[in-house]
Amino acid sequence: MESTQKTEQRLVNFPFKPASSPVYYGWIIIALGTLGVLMSIPGQTMGVSVFTDYLIDALGLTRLNLSLTYMIGTTLSSLILTYGGKFYDRHGVRVSVLLSGSLMGAVLFLLSRVDRIAGGNYTLGFILMVFGFFLLRFSGQGVLTMISRSMVMKWFNKRRGFAAALLGVATSFGFSYAPRILDRLIQNFTWRGAWQVLGLVCGFGFALFAFLFYRDSPEVCGLKQDGPGKIKENPRADKLHKTEELTLKEAKRRPAFWIFALSLAMLGLYNTAYTFHVVSLFDKIGLDRTQAIGIFLPISLVTVSVQFFISALSDRIRLEYIFLIFLFSLTLGMGAVLFLGTGLPLLLLIAGMGISGGTFGTLSSITWVRLYGHTHLGAISGFAMGWMVAGSAVGPYLFSLAEQLTGSYNPAVIACMFMTALLIGGTFFLLLRKKD
Repeated sequence: MESTQKTEQRLVNFPFKPASSPVYYGWIIIALGTLGVLMSIPGQTMGVSVFTDYLIDALGLTRLNLSLTYMIGTTLSSLILTYGGKFYDRHGVRVSVLLSGSLMGAVLFLLSRVDRIAGGNYTLGFILMVFGFFLLRFSGQGVLTMISRSMVMKWFNKRRGFAAALLGVATSFGFSYAPRILDRLIQNFTWRGAWQVLGLVCGFGFALFAFLFYRDSPEVCGLKQDGPGKIKENPRADKLHKTEELTLKEAKRRPAFWIFALSLAMLGLYNTAYTFHVVSLFDKIGLDRTQAIGIFLPISLVTVSVQFFISALSDRIRLEYIFLIFLFSLTLGMGAVLFLGTGLPLLLLIAGMGISGGTFGTLSSITWVRLYGHTHLGAISGFAMGWMVAGSAVGPYLFSLAEQLTGSYNPAVIACMFMTALLIGGTFFLLLRKKD
């Protein structure tokens, strides 16, 4: 932490002093953090899924083997995310975003030429995709997302739920509309050119931009959490915001840490699998690619509405209640897939995935800083995100395997529902305890 403070103190007033901003810089930080999460889209599943069919054709890989490269690469990235979090704790957000953004830009350029580098060699193509997915998922989905969200949460305490709502609304809309934008980029520039454009804009361009404007915390800028102005006292809510400053080792001794981390990982597993195979899944019921990609927009409308409500509520109620809403709605979305078609199942899918997505957006932002403080937030959130990324690695492959063996994705969906039921039981267990 001392190293972080020294680094930030040297950089804090370059190229300007945040304390001189006419508005509280924390509000600007929300906009910047939101942009950072959106810039990670090329490393997110919905960003990769649009390129899936093009990669299969260019490399000659089967869908199952491409899913396998995704699983291996993503799993490897999950194993080192804790170290990415510790680097963030040690060196601050500005150095971290410069490196992670630049790395993502470089790997996008590599992936844009992966088939030409492989030269038709099936094995080499497989290895290159593992390596590419490993770096893309680590830099984009992993570090860039983690540090952008963590930065925002450090600037707020009693207004943290409101900050999470603003962060979540913009990112939900951005994520839902991203597949259409990426698909249009592919149509205009080919899949290679699309990845190169993203490398320049989301990678190198944003890395430099964020280095200039990101700031690690209000304290290093001579400011206070939540900004100026008195916040209305609420003894019950104030009790929820009294957090302990725990290390990663101490946090891992708490049952709540594992139940919550695995719950978030469950959405990572299922949502990644669903998103990765959405075109194939909809094709099985006679709906085309455009209709499959279009499902993300109505889901996002539900997500945004729910996240506003849940984020405001999160400042006043225990996390366990929010996790129950999250897990039950996720189960609803899973169950709807078993009967997917038009009509009621499609509406239940939109409702379940929208509500779970809205609560996830809040929980992924506030859980660790609220429970365990921000001194070791990078290490704790990095370790927890490692489990979520690992889940997102396994999901697409499990669904591919189920489809290849049975001709249906349903067995994988049922397995996910069973695991979610166990997590619901664990959350009820936490509620019955007087304290964590």
